[in-house]
This record gives sequence, C-alpha cells and structure tokens, in this order.
Amino acid sequence: MDKDELLKILGDDDFGLLNVKNKTLTTVDDRLLASFVQINEFFKANGRKPQENKKDVNEHRLFTRLVNLRISPEKVEALRPYDEHNLLEPSTIKKPITSINDIFDDDSFGLLDNDDDIFNLKNIPKSIEMPEKIAQRKPCKDFVNFEDLFRTCHEELKSGIREMRAFTGEQQITEGHFFVLHGVMVYVSEVGEKERTNGKVNARLRCIFENGTESNMLLRSLATELYKDDAGRRILDHEDKALEDLSFIKEDDKHTGFIYVLSSLSTNPEIRGMKDLFKIGYATTSVEDRVKNAAKEPTYLMAPVRIVTAFQCFNLNTQKLEMLLHIFFGNSCLNIDVFDEAGKRYSPREWFIAPLNIIEAAVQLLINGEIVHYRYDEKSHEIVERE
Repeated sequence: MDKDELLKILGDDDFGLLNVKNKTLTTVDDRLLASFVQINEFFKANGRKPQENKKDVNEHRLFTRLVNLRISPEKVEALRPYDEHNLLEPSTIKKPITSINDIFDDDSFGLLDNDDDIFNLKNIPKSIEMPEKIAQRKPCKDFVNFEDLFRTCHEELKSGIREMRAFTGEQQITEGHFFVLHGVMVYVSEVGEKERTNGKVNARLRCIFENGTESNMLLRSLATELYKDDAGRRILDHEDKALEDLSFIKEDDKHTGFIYVLSSLSTNPEIRGMKDLFKIGYATTSVEDRVKNAAKEPTYLMAPVRIVTAFQCFNLNTQKLEMLLHIFFGNSCLNIDVFDEAGKRYSPREWFIAPLNIIEAAVQLLINGEIVHYRYDEKSHEIVERE
C-alpha cells in the first residue's frame, strides 16, 4: 500500500473511528504499584529518597523510576493513595539529558515504557472499587490461622523435609504452596477462577505473607516478581520433591544434548573488562569435548573458556533451543570482530551481555514453554512480561 492510498483511507473516516478520545479514567496495575512499593521500601530502610548513585545500580534505578513518576501527572494521581512518605510531591530533582538512553528514560507519558505497561485506560464506570484494580498488601485479619503453617514450613526446611528450589514457571503457583519473595515467605492460600485473555492464563490469588500481611495479586504478577527477584524461590515439601525428581527423567526419555553457558578467559582487555558476558550454545556430545579447542575457534573468541553451567535436554531439539535463546537475548548480543590464526575476520553472534541468573531463568522458561510470554529488557537487565 502506497502513501496516497493510506492517506485516503485515513481521510475517509465518516464515523470518526480514528478520532483520538480523551483519557477518561486512569487505573494502576500490579506492576506499577509493585515498582512504587520498592521505592517506599527503600525510603523505610534508608530514611531518605533514592539518589542518583551510579555506584549502586539498584538505588540509581529507583531514582530514575521516581523521577519519571513525578513528571507524569497520570502516574502521580494513580499512585497518590499509596504515597506513604510524600515521595511523589514536586521536587527540584532534574535528570540531565546527555545521551540517547536519557531520552528514553525521560519519558513523561510512558510512551516508551514497554516493560511497565503502567496504565490501562478504559471506558468503565467510575464506581469501580479500588481493590479490583490493584493488589495492595493489607493486614491479614485471620493471620492466626496461618501462623502454624509458616512455623511448620520453617521446621521442615531446617530438617530437610522441605527444600527450596528456583522458581521456573507459572504452573508451579498452586494453592497450598510456599514461595520466598524479596526475603519474605509467601503462602498461596487461594487461587481464583482462571481466565484466558489474549492467550494468557491468569487468576486472582490470596497470598499470605509471613509478616502478617496479605495480597490479592494476580498469578502472573506473582510469577513476574519471582522471576525478577534474584533470591525468589519456591518451597517443595517431601512429596512434591520426590514427584518432581521422578518426573525429570524417565526410562524412555531420549537425551538430546546440552544447552551450556560459558564465560571467556580471554586476555583481550576489551573482552576481559566486560561484566556478565556469556556464551550460550548447545552440544550433542559432552560440553568438555565441545570446548576443548576453544582457543583456536572464533566462536569462542579465540580464547579458552570456563564452563559456567549446563542443562541436560531430553526429547528436545537443542539446536532450536539455542536459536530461541539467541533471539530472546538478541538485543544484548556482543558486537565484536575476532580473527582466526589465518587472519580471517569473524563476528561471533553467540555471546550475550546479561546476568547469569537471568540466562538460567530464560532457559527454564524455554524448556517449560512459557518463554513466549516474556522478553528480556536489556536496559533493566530483567525478564519482563510481553504486552
């Protein structure tokens, strides 16, 4: 379709279908509230607002987030009921714009905020109640009914009956299970009716926190927070642990290879100085055999490598898994040229700049089939939900 045809279609709008409507109601979702709660918690812990501190990545990220919230009237209005410390009040904090990244960060209306999806603007009755729109933590009035559950869980963890494992998929969030989120134990007391929207399954939960609060967050919101939390864990009881161990490998399962993660031992200053640089690859034989000639192969940057971790794959096409992981982390791919012993130039595309725990989480998402619902945000170095 050429430009003239497109303009003709846009101009032929007798019913005003293309007219932009004014925003009628601003709602706030779980992720906006969760992001602001982190700023509140920083204030409680430090007695001050987050500052522009580039030596502390977490504080600097919270500072940037707070600045962007303050300059968005819609976001300020939506979050005002939860602003315990007047953090959203006008401030003289100015964020200098000195780069392209600063332009993206200085996004008053969240137009570039793909990973936040902060607002859901809908024409809905104004009488809708706030608890349906957010998942605010509140005191758990019947917490006494759950105290023994938490106490028993701690005792069983100590004795080895229960075990903590990495959270690897939404299907693990079921009624009666424990998790650890931001250092606090969480018990999923209830799982509401599951609904499918845009191909995504979701449900309202009743989550009881060990600190005596509760939340009615959505299942996908809990999953997202567990993925983002480096220390996020699920807690298995003895029966769950045994069943899961048995389900990993069956007699008729076919071992198809390994997905492996490597770090470089290159002496090249340009490579050696890179933080969180890893190669994601696959091998149909042992990983040790695959990398034994790394110093002579451009794909390994013509240098020895260290095997960081490897995942055994059963009944899976490891080459396709590798390709999908490369697509997932594509925006953080290392861009460098290396030369082999004959002087021929190569541009390896299998090295990525991403935290190890994020790569491991992505592998698990890929294996359990849920990676289609997520993407990697190379700016925040986090796995976030796709819109």
